[in-house]
Amino acid sequence: MSNDIILRTEALTRRFGPFLALNDVSIDFERGKLTSIIGPNGAGKSTFFNVLSGSFPPSSGKVIFRGKDISGARSHEFAHLGIAKSFQITNVFPQFSALENVRVPLQAPLARFDIWSRRSALDLDAKAQALLALVGLAAHSARRACELAHGQQRALEIAIALATDPQLLLMDEPTAGMSPEETRSMMDLIVRLASERTVILVEHKMKMVMGISDHIVVLHHGELLAVGTPDQIRANDLVKRVYLGHH
Repeated sequence: MSNDIILRTEALTRRFGPFLALNDVSIDFERGKLTSIIGPNGAGKSTFFNVLSGSFPPSSGKVIFRGKDISGARSHEFAHLGIAKSFQITNVFPQFSALENVRVPLQAPLARFDIWSRRSALDLDAKAQALLALVGLAAHSARRACELAHGQQRALEIAIALATDPQLLLMDEPTAGMSPEETRSMMDLIVRLASERTVILVEHKMKMVMGISDHIVVLHHGELLAVGTPDQIRANDLVKRVYLGHH
């Protein structure tokens, strides 16, 4: 497996009883690139994301991360592998402050080794504050998560995901339910994050996807329809017919 490829799926298939949600999907994801997964409703995007992130095991086929088969890995093991994920439904501690939310994953490794001191607590606060600044929440560190606007809660969840310093960030519909202004802020953040790590996102906003992606993967009825740059996907007649509604 080439060093340029950080994640690969080989003949990835997922069934739910008789229903074939993903069928024989093989894709290479390049290191350091932003790849978006698109497709009409029912295309298999969410299933693909859930298999990539360890929420569902594949029925057959493989998920290979940095040359290692992780197909059977549990969802909670992914952070140790260098993979973090941000889900469509915001997952934060609502009564904790923004700072406390980010500090929880930062202190987890220390808790395992029972290393604790006032200095380490201050270091954690500084790291948490830096992550909040990265996602545009520096001024909101003391506010409880439940008091933040929807877009701010999504940004907080990303700060939590980044606390493990992942090489790969998986994002499911990061702009779902956002206002146009929140969407623009999130787009800018995703582009900044992708300058330092590999990002794979599932998204349905075509204009956004075309504007920020290095590569686009198009799924249809659980199968791989096309892979390419935004220009290649725009020019693909099959994609136009199936996804963009052109005839």
